[in-house]
Amino acid sequence: MQQYLDLLYKVLEEGTEKSDRTGTGTISSFGHQMKFDLSEGFPLVTTKKVPFKLIASELLWFIKGDTNIKYLLEHNNHIWDEWAFKNWVESPGYYGPDMTDFGLRSQRDPEFKKIYDDQKRKFLTSILENEEFARKYGELGDVYGKQWRAWKKSNGDIIDQLHDVIDSIKHNPDSRRHIVSAWNPEDIPSMALPPCHTLFQFYVADGKLSCQLYQRSGDLFLGVPFNIASYALLTHMIAKQCDLVPGQFIHTIGDAHIYSNHMDQVKEQLTREPRSLPKLEINMQGKDIFNLQLEDIQLLDYNPHPAIKAPVAV
Repeated sequence: MQQYLDLLYKVLEEGTEKSDRTGTGTISSFGHQMKFDLSEGFPLVTTKKVPFKLIASELLWFIKGDTNIKYLLEHNNHIWDEWAFKNWVESPGYYGPDMTDFGLRSQRDPEFKKIYDDQKRKFLTSILENEEFARKYGELGDVYGKQWRAWKKSNGDIIDQLHDVIDSIKHNPDSRRHIVSAWNPEDIPSMALPPCHTLFQFYVADGKLSCQLYQRSGDLFLGVPFNIASYALLTHMIAKQCDLVPGQFIHTIGDAHIYSNHMDQVKEQLTREPRSLPKLEINMQGKDIFNLQLEDIQLLDYNPHPAIKAPVAV
């Protein structure tokens, strides 16, 4: 994973200070690419512990075409909590304490953070226990799963991009159109967060399946390690379903940035030496990727450095 550390260092040393929609501020650099040979091991960052089960359950959520956080909460996955909670406190149905600028205030004001945590805990409990509340307030809009599995055409028909790309890989492997797009301009206003990983393309050669992701915006410390592992996992899954061997994962990033409140964490991570990459096992006996369960995916021999905590910019 030296490629990832090299990118962290480059942006830290050469990036430009920029403002951003969260009000946090970043150091940013535009246009970068990393390549990972999947035969060398599974590319999960080892210079800090990254929770693989969260990555796997989020990917299965995308593959299901789901856009409600209830499935994630049922698997103890809180990746998308902040965006759903933000939608709730900004909705007409919210009658609790004022949560104006709640993201930044919760980081700066300990008393407010207690109120914030209490309100969020009540919100998440309601999602899990109240079906009607979950349907109304657990939805994140037309995010990744919707675009991958149910892209709506102008005539009202639906395109299942993920199903179609797998079929294309199987029956027309030399096609240059093995593409899935999450960037649907018409649906952007309805999304809790417009897709950061916007488009991915598969390539078949010599019995190997490779994948290239274009990511418009990459939070290098928190988000990008998840993205690398998620798309490497997807490549493994689809390769297995199509009787191919995983080839490369190529990660192309537009705005690669480090948030200003992640600087100390990045510097700490850069002092650590990478360790051997783990291995991945997927049990697809009698299954395809659309009915895989979390227990079918196993990460072996993962021996990372300790986790490094950092706040999420919402």
